[in-house]
Amino acid sequence: MNQANTSPTLDALFQRILARKPDAIALVDPINKQRITGRAPMRLTYAEADRVISALAAHFIDAGLPPHSVIAVQLPNTIEFVLTVLAAHRAGLVVAVFPLLWRQAELVAALNRTSARAIVTMSKIDGVIHADLAMHAAAEAFSIRHVCGFGNDLPEGMFSLDQSIAKPSRSTRGVMPDGRKAAIVSFDVTADGFRAVPRSHLSLIAGGLAISLESDLPQGVNMMSAFLPSSFAGLAASVVTWLLSGGSLALHHPFDAEVLEQQLAELA
Repeated sequence: MNQANTSPTLDALFQRILARKPDAIALVDPINKQRITGRAPMRLTYAEADRVISALAAHFIDAGLPPHSVIAVQLPNTIEFVLTVLAAHRAGLVVAVFPLLWRQAELVAALNRTSARAIVTMSKIDGVIHADLAMHAAAEAFSIRHVCGFGNDLPEGMFSLDQSIAKPSRSTRGVMPDGRKAAIVSFDVTADGFRAVPRSHLSLIAGGLAISLESDLPQGVNMMSAFLPSSFAGLAASVVTWLLSGGSLALHHPFDAEVLEQQLAELA
């Protein structure tokens, strides 16, 4: 048997859960999402999430992004982040995760360093117009060919992913699942500045598995993550542990003690 066929990816883990329980709740937005992004909170089953993932993957394919190219993502800890990452993997892309505090200079440097072909963002996050930041950074990054975002009032030239979800394309791409290949690019801080570090699907799964085993997480558990997903640790401790447990993942962003208590009460 071809080794690539037996090497799991994050999307393969998602589809394994989808086949078992499509109608179970998969993802739950922060209850203060309206304040953070101007968008109403969502709650998606695995089947509903799968439809959005397929629509976003089709958008990336139709945009002409070649297999194994890098797509930069600067999104808050909301459902859109998880859906975008899984969609990019389904389209055969690598995701570079950008911290929310990065502004134009950091974005341009990271885009050029990773040779990213596209960038995905939200129209606004906590009062900051991230759509404008992305457009200005894209204008200075020689490799960027596609800029897209979620939310209203997107600037001219930015493609609406909400529209792509509402009117999905059926485009697909035959991608051989291979967990040994790069899944994300995160950034380490060094004396010479930040350094781009590619991480494979297997590295992420190993990180999530270590946390799951150490925490003794049961299968099908309801989880809540307050980690910002812009690092290897944040992804392994949230998205990957969720995919390994096969339960539901509630997201919390940013830290707010009152909101946190309310969200924990809803999960109990």
